[in-house]
Amino acid sequence: MDEAQVLLVMTTLPDAAAAQSIARELVEQRLAACVSIQSSCRSVYRWEGAVETSDEVPLLIKTTSGRYPELQAALQALHPYTLPEIIAWPVVQGLPGYLDWVRSEAIPEDPGSNDRLSPAVRE
Repeated sequence: MDEAQVLLVMTTLPDAAAAQSIARELVEQRLAACVSIQSSCRSVYRWEGAVETSDEVPLLIKTTSGRYPELQAALQALHPYTLPEIIAWPVVQGLPGYLDWVRSEAIPEDPGSNDRLSPAVRE
């Protein structure tokens, strides 16, 4: 897969505080250009032989395939679940300017650059 391929990655967290903390960390580390914290949902799943029901907060993470290995490692390290849901889909279509922005933000930090602003801030 092309290192610049934009990915949409999903995970779920047990509460809004954990979701906010992890979302911020991923963006600060430039592992993601943007993380959308979704409304709480109810998940039903089988875990260790029993059917469980939990309220969870989904995150939609925008990154690139080149950043995915580090993103996955960070999620595993930060995530409170023993076996977190981490699923990635390639983005095959999208607004070209937005996809370019994701690529430009989800890159290792350039120590000499402080001029990176999100599209909303630049306008």
